[in-house]
Amino acid sequence: MPSTTVTVGSAVGLHARPATVISEAAAALGVPVTLAVDGGDPVDAGSALMIMTLGAGKGAAVTVASDDQAAVDQIAALVAQDLDAE
Repeated sequence: MPSTTVTVGSAVGLHARPATVISEAAAALGVPVTLAVDGGDPVDAGSALMIMTLGAGKGAAVTVASDDQAAVDQIAALVAQDLDAE
């Protein structure tokens, strides 16, 4: 399964706004995508609530995984962005 590890770019981590942006993008892809922090269980990237349970703050390493490499790349790019700056 393709995966990549990226650093959270949002200033206050994956809280409500970034989690919503990421979950909406993941849901629109139509393929399962998961996010996980080191030592944690993977969560559904299509659920903002599940993303927030990761507790991933700015600078945290998050692993993005999916059977679709393009989905991994797209979601990883969002995790790495400062989604609070928009």
